Amino acid sequence: MDLSPNVASIQPSATIAVSSLAKRLMAEGRDILNLSTGEPDFDTPGWISDAAMQGIREGRTRYTPSPGLPELRAAIARFLSTGDRVVDPAGVVVSSGAKQSLFNACFSLFGPGDDVLIATPYWTSYPEIVGLARANPVFARGAEERDFRLTPDELEAVATPATRGLIFSSPCNPTGVVYSLDELRAVAEWARDRGVWLISDEIYRHIYFGEGGEAPGIRDLSPTSLGPQVLIDGASKSFAMTGWRVGFSVTTPELASTFSAVQSHMTSNAATPSQMAALAAYTDVGRTREDVARMRDAFHRRRDLVVRLFDEKLPGLSYLRPEGAFYLFFRVDSLFAEGRESAGAVCSWILNEAGVAVVPGEAFGAPEFARMSFAASDAQIEEAVRRIAALVG
Repeated sequence: MDLSPNVASIQPSATIAVSSLAKRLMAEGRDILNLSTGEPDFDTPGWISDAAMQGIREGRTRYTPSPGLPELRAAIARFLSTGDRVVDPAGVVVSSGAKQSLFNACFSLFGPGDDVLIATPYWTSYPEIVGLARANPVFARGAEERDFRLTPDELEAVATPATRGLIFSSPCNPTGVVYSLDELRAVAEWARDRGVWLISDEIYRHIYFGEGGEAPGIRDLSPTSLGPQVLIDGASKSFAMTGWRVGFSVTTPELASTFSAVQSHMTSNAATPSQMAALAAYTDVGRTREDVARMRDAFHRRRDLVVRLFDEKLPGLSYLRPEGAFYLFFRVDSLFAEGRESAGAVCSWILNEAGVAVVPGEAFGAPEFARMSFAASDAQIEEAVRRIAALVG
């Protein structure tokens, strides 16, 4: 088939592929524990769902402005504003998930000949989205003893005159690692001094196991530390709203207008009932924070459970201790053997022999590792670790 060069090198999402395979095996009657998915296992809070249904009953089912309902953009801006750091609603663009927000940013800012630095390990879609913009993904990997957190020196080592952007996430998918405020400031100031667009993916910010319940983010930095930047966030992870597909970006009003124009030719707008649900979540902040805290506490407990189980039953598999999100990123290269000489082969072996689905690290630019989600019940986590321990001996 003669395809466009726009998609000549594109790869399907590895995380979705593993989850789809696990679901297919389950449909065939296999006993599979699917710990590959990147979504909370909680239902969307009922009152948020009720707001969408009420909106449908009131006829809120037509197109909205491309950047989102004005009242939703205003609610998101209020939700993000702190003290004298006021967010302009004109800089907020609501999209069909944070993934589209990332695409809007990359497609608007980068193009042929541009280099875009991507913090590694990375979320599997970052390099593909950069490639769709026909820019060049360039991988920047921090030292493993620092849990891969990047420093300005490591960024400078891979930067070129063609470097136009830097994409990273904190809390990080797949590692769960969180940058401290000082580490974040150092990265932001490097980007500022280089004139590089900083794209900060903070979709897991409220799933944080440290003090305060919110991971440090770029809006916690002094404006003097920031150059050109785009904040990516959304309702998917923290509010258990993955299927609703509501994400957003925050940047200057001028750039937001460009994002809106791009989006107007792609999806027009995020689904109107989904926006009504998100409007409730971002308006009734006290209620939202209660539900977020309840889910975060459960993830924190599960984090403690999974690391304890690994320490007890899988001491030969080292891991990065998650400070946020809901993933355990663990090394599997000690399990390489003839016939399974990659993380992909190890994960296939674990799936076929133990019935546990995890994602190979090749999907994240870290082929020595695998990612296990602990967005699952305690019983499922315990059984998954027991099965893997029985398999690897």
